[in-house]
Amino acid sequence: MKPNKYFLFLLTTVVAYGLFEYYRPKPIDWNPTYTNRDKIPFGTKVLFELLPEMIANRPVTSLRLPVYNHLSDSTLPIRSNYVFVCHSLELSRFDREKLLAYVRRGNTVFVSAYEFPDSLARQLGFRADLKAPSLRDTTLGMNFTNPALKASGDYHFRHDDGRNFLVTTKAENTTVLGRNARNEPIFLKIHYGQGDFYIHNIPLAFTNFYVLDSATGDYAYKALSYLPARPTYWDEYQKLGRFDEDEQSLFRYILTQPPLTWAYYLTLMGLLLYVIFAGKRTQRVIPVVEPPKNTSLEFVQTVGRLYYQQADHNNLAHKKIQYFLAYIRDQFGLNTSKPDEDFKQALARKSGVPESDVQALFRQIAFSQQQMVSEYDLLRLNELMEKFYATARAL
Repeated sequence: MKPNKYFLFLLTTVVAYGLFEYYRPKPIDWNPTYTNRDKIPFGTKVLFELLPEMIANRPVTSLRLPVYNHLSDSTLPIRSNYVFVCHSLELSRFDREKLLAYVRRGNTVFVSAYEFPDSLARQLGFRADLKAPSLRDTTLGMNFTNPALKASGDYHFRHDDGRNFLVTTKAENTTVLGRNARNEPIFLKIHYGQGDFYIHNIPLAFTNFYVLDSATGDYAYKALSYLPARPTYWDEYQKLGRFDEDEQSLFRYILTQPPLTWAYYLTLMGLLLYVIFAGKRTQRVIPVVEPPKNTSLEFVQTVGRLYYQQADHNNLAHKKIQYFLAYIRDQFGLNTSKPDEDFKQALARKSGVPESDVQALFRQIAFSQQQMVSEYDLLRLNELMEKFYATARAL
């Protein structure tokens, strides 16, 4: 079978586009993902790999489970840390209750995010606020309040717009650990039960770009130095959802890779165009089926010529008479067994043929049925019949 040229063109286009996307230089992705597997500027791969050193080489476990599911595990260690670095912390009621109970028992939770659940913030006595857009300041400095951690010069996170800050609503059990140049809190320690919450408001400070920058590299170390030396859980569920890499389907993986996603959609569009256009061009021609023809008259004419050529005038005359009488019965509904005067008058009236022509035709029929028919008599009979047919069909 010869390959279809449209399909080959489509296949070549898809392969060429895929190779082009795969080998062309990738632009830097500045999207803040905060995920521990991303090497892009605003991923957290570097911090995640260095975190064990900050907590005396205690184990660090990456989680892809909701808070409630993880903290419901009865095999958790007696004391541990739970770290969240994300744009927005989202907790269900069950997640929040489990997290509060976890800290109440003496564990530690560190959260760096721009947005926090209102229910959790009210419970702990703080809220995350924003300045008006007109007051954005990308050069706003940040620093610690602890003299042992405070740097000689402020830290600047230039990709942050400087509008976000924290407001404390309960002074008790709350310690401000960091402020911006406007003297607004951006880092809080909230003692809760037997444990502590560390609430931080600039997650960009923990990304690869700023951890590897010599001017800001020690900020993340100092902030996380408040964590006790315990087993630590690093949350990835807030950023990536529940499914880990080994649980992802091939289709889910394709949709997470821009070049593969475009190749997938291009393939679908190409197949659709192929079905619409190429399908029409290669459709087999439908043959035209002629309706069946009534060949009875042609058959009679052929038989008549045969008899005429053999000079069998009697037989041919009888056949023509039989066909003529059958025609009268079918077309006019008359009984031809007794062609008397009433019959002839009725035939003339129904057929529209002059009665004189009908009389002449039936005289010739009667003569042909009783005598030997000569060639002249056969031609005369045929002439009268054809005249009758022509007159009757013209009406």
